[in-house]
Amino acid sequence: MDWTRGRDIGRGTSATVSIATSRLSNEIFAVKSVELSKSNSLQREQKILSKLNCPQIIGYKGYNISKENGTSLFNIMMDYAPGGTVADVINRLGQLDESMIGYYTYHILEGLKYLHSRGIVHCDIKGSNILLSESGAKIADFGCAKAAEEAVIGGTPMYMSPEVARGEEQKFPADIWALGCTVLEMFTGHPPWPSGCSTLRLIAFSGELPEFPTTLPKFSKDFLNKCLRIDPKERWTAEELLKHPFLDVKKDEELLIKSDCTYSPTSILDQGIWSSIEEECLHVSNDENLLVSPKQRMKELGMISGIENWELSDNWIKVREIKFMKVKVKVKIGVGELEMDMER
Repeated sequence: MDWTRGRDIGRGTSATVSIATSRLSNEIFAVKSVELSKSNSLQREQKILSKLNCPQIIGYKGYNISKENGTSLFNIMMDYAPGGTVADVINRLGQLDESMIGYYTYHILEGLKYLHSRGIVHCDIKGSNILLSESGAKIADFGCAKAAEEAVIGGTPMYMSPEVARGEEQKFPADIWALGCTVLEMFTGHPPWPSGCSTLRLIAFSGELPEFPTTLPKFSKDFLNKCLRIDPKERWTAEELLKHPFLDVKKDEELLIKSDCTYSPTSILDQGIWSSIEEECLHVSNDENLLVSPKQRMKELGMISGIENWELSDNWIKVREIKFMKVKVKVKIGVGELEMDMER
């Protein structure tokens, strides 16, 4: 092996991303690895990445199979991005400045324009999949990506478009919807939809849009309206959106973004790079024999994500549970007593 594996910088349900150093050039890069016997998904990602060459797509550097600690691993080598992710910036700053949002959005759209011109749908555009480097924002994590004609759907439910949530199709307009959700999240500092087991059903069948801030500037609101249209045929393309006046604000932010990132080899260890790799990515076949109705499509999504009954909120992925218990408390005040109910 002509490179040395360093510290882990990201971990998912099966894959791990590590920092690595070339033995020949001392170049630092990122390696995404999984056990060879479980590497079908990563090998699929490798085939897609190997065909891409765009400044707004994370750089592909090759792949190999290594034997480490008695285990065979399949590895993809990629450029490292020491600036973290857009999600990291949102977590740190909350609501982002309009010019900063325009800067990130411009680069994401450049990447989407390139992908769509190659017939590829990313299927999982969101802040945690947008890496930041000295040359700008880059689309990463192609674990859910596919050719536009493939009859499968996948991605993160919170960013799914209505037609994807219904299990109908996932083509280029689905990436534009997810971009709109991501841009809205940058404006608000929080996810585009409320969390809960009814979220996917809300997206799929309500005909509603995520709520826009009342203070949203005119061009920003219009840009989001072009992305977040229920009918996928009415959404603007990446090429059309690149000409939208909202993106004129991105020019002034370039120097600020570059000065805000630390590009030292050690910074990749400290800034949460790849921290959310391989979040649960649903893949559902769009076979009409299996999904015969919108309700059945919802059930299929639920089964794959481990949610058999969409009515039961406690079947959603449980991050934290707080139980309250009512107790009676007696407090002596002088010669009298005060009795009250308290919850804890």
